[in-house]
Amino acid sequence: MSAPTRWGILGCGNIARKFAAGLAALEDAALVAVGSRSADKARAFAAEFGASRAHGTYEDLAADPQVDAVYVATPHPMHRDHAILCLEAGKAVLCEKPFTVNAAAARAVVQVARARGVFLMEAMWTRFLPVMVRVREWLAAGAIGEPRLVTADFGFRAGINPESRLFDPALAGGALLDVGVYPVSLACMVFGPHPDRVASLATLGETGVDEQTAVVLGFPGGQLAVATAAIRTNTPQEARILGTDGMILLEPAFWRGERALLRTRAGEERADLPLAGNGYNYEAAEVGRCLRAGLLESPTMPLDETIAILDVLDRIRAQWGLKYPME
Repeated sequence: MSAPTRWGILGCGNIARKFAAGLAALEDAALVAVGSRSADKARAFAAEFGASRAHGTYEDLAADPQVDAVYVATPHPMHRDHAILCLEAGKAVLCEKPFTVNAAAARAVVQVARARGVFLMEAMWTRFLPVMVRVREWLAAGAIGEPRLVTADFGFRAGINPESRLFDPALAGGALLDVGVYPVSLACMVFGPHPDRVASLATLGETGVDEQTAVVLGFPGGQLAVATAAIRTNTPQEARILGTDGMILLEPAFWRGERALLRTRAGEERADLPLAGNGYNYEAAEVGRCLRAGLLESPTMPLDETIAILDVLDRIRAQWGLKYPME
């Protein structure tokens, strides 16, 4: 594919709006269509972001011959079916994180993509930010020696609203899936996605979802990761990667970061890498790059790693006895 990637967005919520704004920063991508359960919402969204086609059903969006790739932006429990809908229509899919509610659902989606030979990727946008690219370069170069410990947190304070997706078990609410996936994914990026030890505690709130979570992951080489997440507690949203010969500090808000500090015995190196656009453009650019290269998945966010991370999240929730109604 040499022409710009023609995007459709499935769903018209807040995250869809951010992705649409991000696409505007790319020269080799264009938003051409949007799909919603409400034709009026689809038309309003399309008019706001310059899409020429608005569909009143998700099925019509998936069938649109003018669409190359679809960004799935619906609530967590719907990701599985909506991703499969688009894959079976032959559309490349970028599915918002968490990729699915659990690993079994993720395996089902990946199986369809691989059987049909269609591109699929989890929208873990942090992986593609310039600062995180620099972090991986430092790690690959051995700048901090052997990484041994990762600490990361992502918490914010939201008002309790049982009808909000954050607090509704029917929408797989809670801190772990909404924001805890970020520090867990970071740890897996550094150490690999297969911890052999998982220990965790959670505070389950009045609606039954986890309002704050603390997780320790142990990896086969003895490395450790400490991750915390919260939807009722503000946290610094920092991350540290500590090695035998130095450390990397990501702050503030490592999950959308623009700065990283490398500190070693030789001194300090600072990376200031401001975002172009709002940051969502980088994951979209990766999809376009992969499609033009004929790839069916991204080497930066491979599908087996996405499944493995959800396996970890499943193991964490099992320790609390937390199951969602759709499970």
